[in-house]
Amino acid sequence: METFLQWIDSKLMPPLARLSEVRHLRAIRDGIISALPLILVGAFFLIIANPPIPGLAKMVEPYTNDILIPFRLTLGLMALYASFGMGYSLARSYKLDGISGGMLTMVTFIMATIPVNLDDKLPKDQPLGWLLPMENLGGSGLFMSILAMLIAVESLRFFKKHRITLKMPDSVPSSVSRSFEALIPAAFIIVVMWVIRVWLGIDLNEVLHAIFKPLAAFAGNSYLGALVPVIFIMLLWSAGIHGDAVVGTVFQPIWFALLDQNAAAAAAGKALPNLIVEPFFQWFVWIGGSGTSIGLAILMCFSKSSYLKKVGRFSIVPGIFNINEPIVFGVPMVMNPLMFIPFVLVPIVCTTTTYIAFSLDLINRVATIPPWTLPAPIGAYLATGGDWRAIVLCLVNICLSVLIYYPFFKVFEKRMLKEEKGELAQSAS
Repeated sequence: METFLQWIDSKLMPPLARLSEVRHLRAIRDGIISALPLILVGAFFLIIANPPIPGLAKMVEPYTNDILIPFRLTLGLMALYASFGMGYSLARSYKLDGISGGMLTMVTFIMATIPVNLDDKLPKDQPLGWLLPMENLGGSGLFMSILAMLIAVESLRFFKKHRITLKMPDSVPSSVSRSFEALIPAAFIIVVMWVIRVWLGIDLNEVLHAIFKPLAAFAGNSYLGALVPVIFIMLLWSAGIHGDAVVGTVFQPIWFALLDQNAAAAAAGKALPNLIVEPFFQWFVWIGGSGTSIGLAILMCFSKSSYLKKVGRFSIVPGIFNINEPIVFGVPMVMNPLMFIPFVLVPIVCTTTTYIAFSLDLINRVATIPPWTLPAPIGAYLATGGDWRAIVLCLVNICLSVLIYYPFFKVFEKRMLKEEKGELAQSAS
């Protein structure tokens, strides 16, 4: 086992660690994270519009469309908000003006969608003018927002590097000067997107959907699509690398696009199409944090080892709210040959039980994304639209976590007790 961990540390981890530092992946992650407050608030309105209690659902039914407006203007515009965050982050990493990078990315993203004029289809006394279809502005447009980031910021960088910008006198305020520096890149980007979308008639959203459709089908409804990212995330965490930051950056745009499809279906009162979305992992696999470490935290609270007991007691409360860094680095789980097996095995088992439950329709599918710091049973209940069976599955997975961690924990505990007794003997002598 130690040889295997050494191989992971020396061969597998270095390229993956470098991957986590790639500025474009960091920008994608930061952009999505920047939109999370809006996504979470919008998700609550979706829950309110579809309450789990039948009597309450009937009572709010006449007001559903009004209640869903914040949802449509937050979660429904997720990719639009994320595009600004991505562009801002990538521009800052190049030491360019972040606001210019964000604005250029956002206009690139919007230019991929052609507005529609509805005046000809409505009575003359009810004109609406030009409207922007929202279909590709939500989670399904995240791939386009990533492409927009690359086009916009790399163009800005190119023009800045080759000094193809409007240089203002030093007396001009810096904010005004930065705006004029972005003028030529903005003109270039807008013209390019206009030619692509209008003259050539190329719908970049459709092109990207066609490219990523096989991956979305794999990640959204297959067992391997759920299992593969979990395994890689845990291998990275075992070597001390934030697995979610590396693997999650690759899969998050897919998971959020699939969640957007489920949310739209829920808002329309239709069946949810996708099994595997981001909350699938948050509430049923990463219970207590990566590694489903809530079970280990419970065991450590009753440990005979004074050290493990202390770690368990100051880890249990953060663990309830899905924060497990105290365990990961306190036990530690990183580069720990003995705890490596359950640390990887428990999430695999929980992924399997959860996939079986969802694929057999034993639990409602997920349509919302409650705040990740909620205790897992509560988050699972809300994410599934108030399905009490989600709480049962969550508790089952916690019990499985305790059972799988237990034999490895007892062996590790004996080793810690020997070390503690040795230290006591040395101090006594």
